[in-house]
Amino acid sequence: MQVLTAFILAALCSYAGSWYFGFIEGNFALLMLIAVVICGIYWLAEKFYFWPQRLKAVEQLDKDQAKRQQELSKMGIDKVDTDTGEARNQLLMQPWWLDWTAGLFPVVLVIFILRSFLFEPFKIPSGSMIPTLWVGDLILVNKFHYGFRLPVANIKITQGTPVARGDVMVFRYPPRPSADYIKRVVGIPGDEVAYLNKKLTLNGQAVSTESIPEFFDESVMRYFKQSQEKLGEKTHNVIVDDERPAFIPGADDFAFKENCKYTVEGVICKVPAGHYFMMGDNRDNSLDSRYWGFVPDANIVGRAFFVWMNFGNFRRIGPFN
Repeated sequence: MQVLTAFILAALCSYAGSWYFGFIEGNFALLMLIAVVICGIYWLAEKFYFWPQRLKAVEQLDKDQAKRQQELSKMGIDKVDTDTGEARNQLLMQPWWLDWTAGLFPVVLVIFILRSFLFEPFKIPSGSMIPTLWVGDLILVNKFHYGFRLPVANIKITQGTPVARGDVMVFRYPPRPSADYIKRVVGIPGDEVAYLNKKLTLNGQAVSTESIPEFFDESVMRYFKQSQEKLGEKTHNVIVDDERPAFIPGADDFAFKENCKYTVEGVICKVPAGHYFMMGDNRDNSLDSRYWGFVPDANIVGRAFFVWMNFGNFRRIGPFN
């Protein structure tokens, strides 16, 4: 068992290391599921086989010691060192290969349940959601808001709250589902989304906006025009770079691209059933649905709602819209 366990742990470490250094595309949910299954098997084996076997060994030790004491007593020897405490501890001690599997099972199981069904942490890697989310923000994502989903397969098993315009959503990037993206929901199924001359329109109605003071982006040391935008019942801030053109260069081929019309002024898209149109709040610095298309419902991960840490700026901690 020692050799088998060492091989399994080495394989898991190799997978994680190859993923960390970029040699392969990893799947953390799958890795956690495998870890839960393996640790669970060892935990069951420990509970129902290995631990009872160690208890039997201790019982046998006690019987052997008692028998030896009786034999010595018959020989007239009464004063004998009968301290078997160290030997008992050695027999009861969990071997390393069980300590690193069965011993970790409760911790691994709790992390798996929390991450798969309740809350998952993410780190913001880019500035596409500035000014709402900054690079380095560590956020929490509500995994059950839109309904519980099976781990790895991501199949919805409960309905949850419907996706709403204005939600900040984490989802699997359609061109590469192994990567997670975060954007704001702009269009829901059936909506006609138009972003022309950097003005957002939904179903023929201009989205309500209000100019507010310019935003200073510390990452590029520049000021940008900022406005407060209202989608549904939610308000949020967006920034626009006047130096960038309005047209969308280099849009990919994607499913339902025939629902979109690209012009020098921007793009107009009709959102198909079961899909969503996503945009970043940093409108001229966001690779979003304007470029790679619609997000299917099956790709939804959860709703982002809270910055729990930013080591470069503690004032960032708190909820956001």
